[in-house]
Amino acid sequence: MSTITLTRDQKNVLVAKLQHYFNQELDQELEQFDGEFLLDFIAKEMGAHFYNQGLYDAQAVIDRRIDDIREAIYEIEQPTS
Repeated sequence: MSTITLTRDQKNVLVAKLQHYFNQELDQELEQFDGEFLLDFIAKEMGAHFYNQGLYDAQAVIDRRIDDIREAIYEIEQPTS
């Protein structure tokens, strides 16, 4: 897996969410630099788990679609003698 890279805008949005969480849930202020540092840590240490789960979810969708296609093909199969 390649390194997770986020655009500046994506990073800003995610850091703002971390700051909001820290403020609301932990009653702590999280500065921008610390928020970016925390986000980088989460991406590096935990990102692969979320990434892999996304892959598993996508594969499950594909498997369901393939099953639907197989069933549709079976339904149009012509009888033979």
